[in-house]
Amino acid sequence: MEFEVIPAIDLKGGRCVQLEQGNKDVELFSADDPVGIALHWLSMGVSWLHIIDLDAAFQSGSDNFGVIAEIVEHVRARAGVKVQVGGGLRSYDAALRLLKIGVDRIIFGTAMLRSPRLVERIADEFSSRRVMVALDVRHGKVAVDGWREVTGLEAKDAVEMAARMGAGSILFTNIDVEGLMSGVDIAVIEDFISHATLPVVVSGGITTVEDIIQIKEAGASGVVIGSALYTGRLSLAEVLRRRQDSNL
Repeated sequence: MEFEVIPAIDLKGGRCVQLEQGNKDVELFSADDPVGIALHWLSMGVSWLHIIDLDAAFQSGSDNFGVIAEIVEHVRARAGVKVQVGGGLRSYDAALRLLKIGVDRIIFGTAMLRSPRLVERIADEFSSRRVMVALDVRHGKVAVDGWREVTGLEAKDAVEMAARMGAGSILFTNIDVEGLMSGVDIAVIEDFISHATLPVVVSGGITTVEDIIQIKEAGASGVVIGSALYTGRLSLAEVLRRRQDSNL
């Protein structure tokens, strides 16, 4: 299986943004054309796109579905390219709406704890490969509701819960370093992956090619990259070239 290098497209008020530490009031990057940005990443030869509806995650009331649908339409027109979407998925109808337009993998976060039967139902009806559980972790504990609430649930215990629900993969985000562009905490990643029985895609703090190499060597199946791409700290072209040359 090819190591996944996935650029992030976070949506807020119809714009593509990158936030620092998940703080909706601190934007590191903002642009008015998320569809154009998606097309840019697609033109570079990525095999996945990662879309998060921040407004849904923050329950702000804004609707980014039209933007998501337009991006998915462009993805579906390209053979071999897939898209995963998350952010505030807390109902069957919301999940179904995304699956019907052709989203390959939907991402459940808060719902894993608040609505476990929902995750189980989607995995059962549409297959586990189309279900990813996001474990956003701060100081070893899982955070929910757009990272605003830190639960008492240990990350390693959450891994077991996700597997029992029928999820096919996990998105692990270390909130402690997310959006800071100061590099990853590889010890935290290695410890998490050592407890995982499902493929793990890692995000949070990824700033250099060396970060990505360490994550791959730790056993991850892929990475989601956000702020470092949008601020120019990391070149997606270089990352993809290194992967093609088997140096990643």
